[in-house]
Amino acid sequence: MNNGKVLSLGLQHVLAMYGGAIVVPLIVGEAIGLTQQQLTYLVAIDLFMCGIATLLQVWKNRFFGIGLPVVLGCTFTAVGPMIQIGSSYGVSSIYGSIIVAGLMIVILSKYLGKLVRFFPPLVTGSVVTIIGITLIPVAMKDLAGGEGSADFGSLSNLALGFGVLVLIILLYRFTTGFMRSVSVLAGLIVGTIAASFMGKVDFSGVRDEAWVHVPHFFYFGMPTFDLTAILTMFLVLLVGIVESTGVYFAVSDICKEEVTEKDLAGGYRAEGLAITLGGLFNAFPYTAYSQNVGLLQLSGIRTKSVVFAASGILIVLGLIPKIAAITTVIPSPVLGGAMVAMFGMVISSGIKILSEVDLQKQENLLIIACSIGMGLGVTVVPDLFAQLPEGIQILTGNGIVAGSFTAIILNIVFNVLAVSKVRTPETSVQKEMVTK
Repeated sequence: MNNGKVLSLGLQHVLAMYGGAIVVPLIVGEAIGLTQQQLTYLVAIDLFMCGIATLLQVWKNRFFGIGLPVVLGCTFTAVGPMIQIGSSYGVSSIYGSIIVAGLMIVILSKYLGKLVRFFPPLVTGSVVTIIGITLIPVAMKDLAGGEGSADFGSLSNLALGFGVLVLIILLYRFTTGFMRSVSVLAGLIVGTIAASFMGKVDFSGVRDEAWVHVPHFFYFGMPTFDLTAILTMFLVLLVGIVESTGVYFAVSDICKEEVTEKDLAGGYRAEGLAITLGGLFNAFPYTAYSQNVGLLQLSGIRTKSVVFAASGILIVLGLIPKIAAITTVIPSPVLGGAMVAMFGMVISSGIKILSEVDLQKQENLLIIACSIGMGLGVTVVPDLFAQLPEGIQILTGNGIVAGSFTAIILNIVFNVLAVSKVRTPETSVQKEMVTK
């Protein structure tokens, strides 16, 4: 395969994940009140680190890397937690939690395959559903023009936001393959063009931005470390690890390559390393992107050289802040319209995962009900546990953490310990028979 074809196929992979890659920093940055210049850096460094993360994963060696043609991008699962951490403890705490949680993944990579048993579909599905539900208000506020904006809820904002949403739906309905995979990106582009004719787009920041920059450590200052934030991020990363594991096996099946326990450990270590580096450069947590798995199947090209090319393109794009600046001019209503679809898909993903659960068992229904109820309840009423000791508030002060722990503990009580109790009487009887 010649270099031109490799580059074009690599670009196709970049386009398939580009929408998700730029939307995460835009959503988080806007929610925590960053300036346009800071948003530009955030988008640029995110693209750069997506390239580095993908490179670490594909480049298999004795220390890290799964060695499969997978593309890594920032996980949507972390959007809600990052906004909550940033709002409660500041931007520096976001990156402190990412750095520590990433290092924990690296250290525990050898054992994560065993820890995954505590994150069955019952738990991960509940957690992903909670995260999606808590993100919807963010999307709706942006669709109306952004909280606090002078024209909040105006007809022009609603027309833009719902117009983008309708366009994404139409592309999903009437297109297939690659075009469907870039429907969100297409919606953002068309929506921004429409907004420019309505006078809602300001390109002055793009003109003032430099063509080239060098990423540097701690752009937003030295990280700070809060235990609740770290615990929240670690739980989010564990969910991301479970998602990535599914992608690894899907790609291994497509490529007809067997994945061993050692390969999985290398993959987890690469993700942890990429996440830690992302925290140092003030980027985001990463996970294997499932949309690129569809492209592997669609194109029929399953060589790692194509994904190496994609990682190179992402790194180059990340070094050109003027390109990143273009994405920061996307108006809030346009972004909000796309977010409704994307965050709705997060909820759908959670429901899809839960569909693998035996819902005939009342215990499982109770676990789902209590974990989602607790997660949503704490999110809506954040002061619910304000009178409890600070040590306990680590587990109760955040809706996602509270809901996640509820799911994990109830799953252990109803499913893990229940199995042990069933086996115990049999073991006792056998011992008694041996004694007699």
